[in-house]
Amino acid sequence: MLDYIVVGLGLAGISVCDTLERNGKTFHVVSDASQQASQVAGGLYNPVILKRFTMAWKAGGLMEAVRPFYQQQEEKLGVTLDHPLRVLRRFASIEEQNTWFEAADRPGLERFLSTKILPNQNPALDAPFGFGEVMHTGRIDTALLIKAYRAYLEQNDLLTFENFDFGALHLLEQHVSYKGIEAKRIVFACGFGLKQNPYFNYLPLNGTKGELLIIKAPDFKEESVIKSSVFTIPWGEDLYLVGATYKWKDKTNTPTEESKNELLDKLSTFLKCDFEVVDHVAGIRPTVSDRRPLVGQHPKHQNLYVLNGFGSRGVLIAPYASQQLFSFIEDGQALDPEIDIQRFTKKHFRN
Repeated sequence: MLDYIVVGLGLAGISVCDTLERNGKTFHVVSDASQQASQVAGGLYNPVILKRFTMAWKAGGLMEAVRPFYQQQEEKLGVTLDHPLRVLRRFASIEEQNTWFEAADRPGLERFLSTKILPNQNPALDAPFGFGEVMHTGRIDTALLIKAYRAYLEQNDLLTFENFDFGALHLLEQHVSYKGIEAKRIVFACGFGLKQNPYFNYLPLNGTKGELLIIKAPDFKEESVIKSSVFTIPWGEDLYLVGATYKWKDKTNTPTEESKNELLDKLSTFLKCDFEVVDHVAGIRPTVSDRRPLVGQHPKHQNLYVLNGFGSRGVLIAPYASQQLFSFIEDGQALDPEIDIQRFTKKHFRN
């Protein structure tokens, strides 16, 4: 009898597994490659919403846990995941500079927003009004994390790589059973795949398609993240990630020419050197109607739990949300009401 079955191996699933392992709990993972949001994510940990110069949800506290959490994964997996990077917000006008200075005086933001305007020194960039710097930021290599964590689980015989078969899941009085695996509880951490889950599909997981380009630009020579109408993230070897789009109707992982052209048009407004597109990827972010994660226990089946809805800030939210869920299950601590799925219980009973 295991303690847990975990379904999904993106950022949510990995954070669940790590929390369980650190607390001496036994588990087995069931996952496939159908959900690609974590695989193709930019992986930035940045506490500031740079469109409005405001702090993201709980970001000040979440930033405290980011580096320790991913350093633990680096030590366990023997890979380098955390790449500290400056994030520079390109100003479009003097008015934006002034708004930046005002934001830098707000409580919470003052430790992340530099009050020094950085002049543009990169001839490949059009930035006559300079940049504002967000401090204490960086990038987590999410694709490498997932690859390395999958290998770690396979090495320890803790992974069944398959599409989860709900017909094979049996809910018993004190535990659950899945294809010969018996466990006290099951946690669904499967991103947008939650829409296919008959137990949790009442939750308002909307899903937002995001597309990214990888470009090769030998003359760009930029070591910081540049945020303008799109962002560029240094990827090494003259490669840069360019993104991202937000589409609400298309729920496929197929890249589109429309989004590619949108990204190229926006990139052309500030990048002035030659480049070539070497890759184009897409994934569905697990976004929620109220922009808060989905964490908690099924309203009817006590052995079923969910961890989902991280949106575009999964790198930041995963360590916090997984610890919240563990403390709720194992220690009886109340969940943060903002993330508790009880806020949608009426939807379940209406269905």
